[in-house]
Amino acid sequence: MPNENLINRLKAIVSTYAQNKEALNSINEETDFINDLKINSANLVDVILDVEEEFDIVIDNDAMEKMLTVKASIAVIEAKLSEK
Repeated sequence: MPNENLINRLKAIVSTYAQNKEALNSINEETDFINDLKINSANLVDVILDVEEEFDIVIDNDAMEKMLTVKASIAVIEAKLSEK
């Protein structure tokens, strides 16, 4: 799955939780969910749950801890999708 597609799907998920809408508009692989988008840690869990639902995958705690940036999230999503 091309990264552009994954980024757009992630953007749709995080748009509900992002406090910094300007950073959301320019989301890219280097975007940090907490520092750039100002998503708090409680909402980050909601993002993970939404990602699981969107991609029909299960994200374990180790993978969840890595999902702090768009790039890291894409890596986790792609790894989980390849396990299916």
